[in-house]
Amino acid sequence: NAEQIQVLEGLEAVRKRPGMYIGSVSIRGLHHLVYEIVDNCVDEALAGYCTHIHIIIEKGNIISVEDDGRGIPVDIHPKTHISAAETVYTVLHAGGKFGGDSGYKVSGGLHGVGASVVNALSEWAEVTIQRDGGIYEMKFQRGKTTEKLTRLGDSKKTGTKVRFLADSTIFETLEYDFGTLEERFREIAFLNKGLHITIEDQRNDENLKKSEFCFEGGLISFVEFLNQNKEKIHPTPIYIEKDGEVPVEIALQYTTAYTENIYTFVNNINTIEGGTHLEGFKRGITKVFNDYAKKNGYLKGKDTSFDGSDVREGLTAIISLKIPENLLQFEGQTKSKLGTPQARTVVESIVTEKMTFFLEENKKVAEDIIDKSLKSKLAREAARKAREEVRKGKTKKKEQLLSDKLTPASGKDKTKNELFLVEGESAGGSAKGGRDRKFQAILPLRGKVINTEKANLDDIFKNEEINTMIYTIGAGYGPNFEIEDCKYDKVIIMSDADEDGGH
Repeated sequence: NAEQIQVLEGLEAVRKRPGMYIGSVSIRGLHHLVYEIVDNCVDEALAGYCTHIHIIIEKGNIISVEDDGRGIPVDIHPKTHISAAETVYTVLHAGGKFGGDSGYKVSGGLHGVGASVVNALSEWAEVTIQRDGGIYEMKFQRGKTTEKLTRLGDSKKTGTKVRFLADSTIFETLEYDFGTLEERFREIAFLNKGLHITIEDQRNDENLKKSEFCFEGGLISFVEFLNQNKEKIHPTPIYIEKDGEVPVEIALQYTTAYTENIYTFVNNINTIEGGTHLEGFKRGITKVFNDYAKKNGYLKGKDTSFDGSDVREGLTAIISLKIPENLLQFEGQTKSKLGTPQARTVVESIVTEKMTFFLEENKKVAEDIIDKSLKSKLAREAARKAREEVRKGKTKKKEQLLSDKLTPASGKDKTKNELFLVEGESAGGSAKGGRDRKFQAILPLRGKVINTEKANLDDIFKNEEINTMIYTIGAGYGPNFEIEDCKYDKVIIMSDADEDGGH
């Protein structure tokens, strides 16, 4: 009946369903509280008013975040009839980022729930504001105002300071991880060149930690940081920038590694699930390299084109967009995937234009990258062929090879079977003696197995032991690996307790 339909008023809804607003109540959700407050400071920096942000984890896991921005407005709000500052911390969907004449052209905050959600999920919070020549303070408990905004005295500075203690009745843990926070704020400093961010951990007197970040190089510094221990194909990262309705910044660099590292950000928010901007980037870069390879004879008439994964092998890239509020669309409240359609076109066109120009100007670099892509393409095609052979059962010769080495399990249930990879025949013998033949199979490997992290795919396939493993496990490898085809539930590496075993 009607009485059973509950209406949660204001911040009560946040306390009842915290996951909807911050993702979870685990340590990730706990860190999310800090990000929400810091993101507000960063939005002030984006608007050009804030240069320093100072974060402290105080004793007892109290968080303090201070910036030198404009300070939250303290005048009375026409709609709520309480100060604007109190409105921001106690009313859901109240913020300065809803467009129109909103005080922010670009911001990470969208829904106007950040500060009020943090307040609702804190045992207590206090906010100190300096602006309009005064210093003001207000206090809250679990989202409710306990001390209204009062003026404490005069001040010539501007800025906002928030201190809060997360609510232990909501979160699984209150122990912040300094490393995780440090990594996130380093990232923010890279994305906003010239912004100073300091983070301190004062919880343990014997182990005080402090990190300061400020990068004048912006995204270029970011890529250099990510690639510091890698061998690079070209010494300096390629930098692409475009102003306009949707400003785009991209820095990228190719290394000799085999994996790709692409990080995407929108208004400083790490869009870990990608989205339209990442699609645009991938399309653009694939098109550029295919066009270049065909035009310069690397791919002849009958050759198939490069796949996206071929041209991204060994690539480290950072894509950062600043999207104005009226165009910004995320998929979901936690903002991990961008949905703005314009981002795809903008990124694709700028990447195509600037990278085409770069390759024409830097023939040697272009040749090295194309060479790497060609190897990736060959390996991918070889793998596909091998995979098809396995599917069609054309592997009698391989099976013959296997039958000599593999001691199979008698049971055929692949959800229970286990494969032991052992060192050499002697270990194989003792393993056979000790196994349960119903579900445990033994595969001895001879000699040192090639280091696949460093070798190229051609050499890897010439290695008999690797081939044996691929065929025994039966699920393909690399981009063509399909876990459903795996013949074993567990693959156990059983090595001797010596140098070789360590390898």
